[in-house]
Amino acid sequence: MRVIQLQNIGDGVFRNESEVYTSSRKADELLSCCIYPDEIILSKMGDPVARACIIPAYHDRYFSSKESGNAAQLKANEPQRLSLYKLTASLVRAYANLASEATEAGYTEAQAEAIKKEVTFYENLRNEVKLHSGDAIDLKQYEPAMRHLIDAYIRAEESEKVSAFDDMSLIQLIVARGADAVQALPEGIRKNKEAVAETIENNVRRLIIDESPINPRYYEKMSELLDALIAQRKQEALDYAAYLAKIVELTKQVMDGPSVAAYPKSVDTSAKRALYDNFVKNEAFVAFVDRAVRAAGQDDWRGNPFKIKKVRGAIEIAVEMYKKQGGTSAAPITESHGKKSIKPEDEFVEEILELVKNQHEY
Repeated sequence: MRVIQLQNIGDGVFRNESEVYTSSRKADELLSCCIYPDEIILSKMGDPVARACIIPAYHDRYFSSKESGNAAQLKANEPQRLSLYKLTASLVRAYANLASEATEAGYTEAQAEAIKKEVTFYENLRNEVKLHSGDAIDLKQYEPAMRHLIDAYIRAEESEKVSAFDDMSLIQLIVARGADAVQALPEGIRKNKEAVAETIENNVRRLIIDESPINPRYYEKMSELLDALIAQRKQEALDYAAYLAKIVELTKQVMDGPSVAAYPKSVDTSAKRALYDNFVKNEAFVAFVDRAVRAAGQDDWRGNPFKIKKVRGAIEIAVEMYKKQGGTSAAPITESHGKKSIKPEDEFVEEILELVKNQHEY
């Protein structure tokens, strides 16, 4: 458990310059001295005027990522988040069983209020971490029973804002409401511009990772745009309003996928656009492969080795037909040790097959 020192308290600023910790056992002895994020702490020693600052919240970075939008850090910290969600759910259920009978259980009114405050803190922390990390959409199925306990025994003042995420993810809310979606975030995130930015960036990064198998080349470009926007924000090259406008626009691009207007008229489906982006930017090539897959694909073909083999064979024939009708070698040129060579046809067909497997329309 971290201990706040005098040198951490600046004139209106929390100085996160040194960190000292104590054991859990000692922390239990000092429960009456606990201080939470957003509370004000004062330091009065020999100075004529006391120093004071607001305790910031650093927990989002511990549970999510220290670097905004860092997919590796988000993944590495997943065990901590899952433990937090599980332990908080157990805490809320235990408190719900006790809340209406706290006096009978031997707690004073002050003790009961202190327990409620602590449970509320961890429930708020859970909500903030879920959103900050992009986990909220995955945990939606567990929410109804938990929401009932929270509304009944803990708090209701944030109920309307929390319920905004019952039927929509943060990404969907941004697409629907634009920058106004920020107002639906929990207060602990909403009032901190950096926390808002990190939350949106982590959610956009997660969506990019999830959607990348559908069109790797397109989402690689989206990832680069996100990296550039994060860099601009950190360099303070954009004011907050301009940043929100750009991140909202990028979120819509990630959510909507490639723009139809950027492709030839015949490349008119998501699957065709993926083939066009990732292999040969040629309408004939895309048409050959698309027709072959649609003709060979049978019901539930992805889970049947024999049906997969049939689709693979159809792709191989489509590539050969494209070449025979005047198309250049479909296989891309690769470079190794300074030497350029055409990628083996078998390897190329396998790559097309893997992309095709990730297309919802096949």
